[in-house]
Amino acid sequence: MSTVNLGLIGYGYWGPNLVRNFHAVNNCNVKMVVDARQERLDLVTRNYPSVQCSTNADDILNNPDIDAVVIVTPVFAHYTLAKKALENGKHVLVEKPMTASVAEAEELIALAESKGLLLMVDHTFLYTGAVRKIKDLITDGTIGRVQYIDSTRINLGLFQPDINVLWDLAPHDISILNFLVDERPISVNATGVTHTNNNIENIAYLTLNYADGFIAHFNCSWTSPVKIRMMMIGGDKKMVVYNDIEPTEKVKIYDTGYAHKTDEDKKKILVDYRAGDVYVPKLNTVEALADMAKDFITCIIEKKEPVSNNRIGLDVVKILEASNESIKNKGKEVAIK
Repeated sequence: MSTVNLGLIGYGYWGPNLVRNFHAVNNCNVKMVVDARQERLDLVTRNYPSVQCSTNADDILNNPDIDAVVIVTPVFAHYTLAKKALENGKHVLVEKPMTASVAEAEELIALAESKGLLLMVDHTFLYTGAVRKIKDLITDGTIGRVQYIDSTRINLGLFQPDINVLWDLAPHDISILNFLVDERPISVNATGVTHTNNNIENIAYLTLNYADGFIAHFNCSWTSPVKIRMMMIGGDKKMVVYNDIEPTEKVKIYDTGYAHKTDEDKKKILVDYRAGDVYVPKLNTVEALADMAKDFITCIIEKKEPVSNNRIGLDVVKILEASNESIKNKGKEVAIK
């Protein structure tokens, strides 16, 4: 295959960004866009006159001329659309989170493998210059052994009608976490609250527990007066602050840390603190979504494994599903199967 004919289902908030980036990828032909709303399709026609439009997803799923499908719909529709696309021999890129349950994700992965098709999840942050730089800092040992990750993703955001705030916001940071560290959590604790009386949490806190003492914590909210997108990565040599709101200096490396020793005579822990310089590395400024789109097309043509592979997508859903159970049981620790 030298050129991938692409169909996209869902032209809402994120759809236009995906069409724009895939349209710019070499060896990719955006052939059709589907959306239930005619006014959205009118925008497609205005900006991309050569792209066919339809209000029926089957026009993409059953079209033998389309090689790959991008699914940009609410989470509840991911499984049904992706399954039909795979059954019809099409490669699939699905928006995050991958599915609404672990069982659905595992079935799609098995189906894709059985048919030799690419199933990929759009965890766009894995393609950002900031996250890739942090990965390099961990891989080359600059910050030492990672001890914790603490993330805050809050704003006065859009209340989702079908998923809670963790399913909406946390996939970004969970996918980053799973990209940065090789270990996977053994259990979760999660708490949340709803202020809309619909049993959908708009504020939630999630803690991931690991066997080796590493810990990760996430704070997500749709009801904050300020927008914060910040992650702190603590190593035993250096610490990193990743501030995605910052326009230029998104990553800062702090030569800051501590050491401890035991005073046997007084039977207490003594802590020595170290505060050093702050370093701001240069980052790749290519749009992350452009790299993600290129990765999808390249991996189809060259039969390679993408950065945002379906195993990362499955791990994210495993954590989210366990968090639901923990919230329903008032923060009880839930093992990840």
